[in-house]
Amino acid sequence: MPRLTPFSHVVLTLIGRGGAGAHDLVRMMRQGRLYWAGSPSHYYAEPRRLEQLGLLTSRVEPGRTGQRTHYELTDAGLAELREWLATPTAFPRIQSEPIVRALAADLADADTVLQGFDALEAELDDVEAELEALEQQAGSLPDRRAILMINHRLGRRIVAAHREWLAEVRQELTQRRGR
Repeated sequence: MPRLTPFSHVVLTLIGRGGAGAHDLVRMMRQGRLYWAGSPSHYYAEPRRLEQLGLLTSRVEPGRTGQRTHYELTDAGLAELREWLATPTAFPRIQSEPIVRALAADLADADTVLQGFDALEAELDDVEAELEALEQQAGSLPDRRAILMINHRLGRRIVAAHREWLAEVRQELTQRRGR
């Protein structure tokens, strides 16, 4: 079998027991951007690839504006997910533009760097609002509700940690400005 990527397993997981269309996957990706990000085009392409591998089946259903493809796990897809779940998990890779910007702060004046961080505070507010909405929606997925709530509490801790980190960076850069 061709190699599956972590993203392949994300798609299989999101399709889950109830199935989903690629448009549903894109919506879930946007709502869960704190946990996994990807290009919408990948969320349309990967289910087709997984279907060719026999891990998904599809059927065409009517949608609001036209036909939509709805995917479901095959027995092989469920077996692949179960096999993957048994493998060791690693600490998540973190690709953080704010961390790189803080690291580069010595290459510009403090005011310029501080200005660049202004939008991060608003985005953290947006992420918190998204988490609140996701917590409200968790009740509509009774099989996943408890785990979703655990994940969302982690999301809130991640946002809080970013707020604390941002306050430290701002304090350091403000002190540099006075030097």
